[in-house]
Amino acid sequence: MVVWQVLSITGIAFLILEIFTPSMFFLNFALASFITAVISVFIQDVFSLVLIFFVLSFISFVFLRPVLLRKKTSETETGIAGKYIGKTAKVLEDVSESGGVITIYDERWEARSDDKSLIPAGENVKIIRNDSLVMYVQKIE
Repeated sequence: MVVWQVLSITGIAFLILEIFTPSMFFLNFALASFITAVISVFIQDVFSLVLIFFVLSFISFVFLRPVLLRKKTSETETGIAGKYIGKTAKVLEDVSESGGVITIYDERWEARSDDKSLIPAGENVKIIRNDSLVMYVQKIE
């Protein structure tokens, strides 16, 4: 078997390992294997190829892994936090610290004023947080 074929199969094996262990660890080795496979077409020395593989693995681990593991932002969050928090809603019934109703995405939600002010019907509000089935809102200035 030719060296580039062995390295390509090794890269595929690392990709399969990455599928079963989603830690972004084996992806670095897969990338290094594929790049080393391309380089092996031009360089036949096995010692040099092993050295290149280790250097590329290290570089990939240091620079690529932090990018892939970057923290999620609110735009990629799921559930209540991603869909409602920070969004604008319309007041259907006056919202105070004790009750009220808002609508967002054609859904009706119980609402409370986060700053304890009275927000009249028809106003736009920003959803600050939620507590179970109650949204806490602030008037948009």
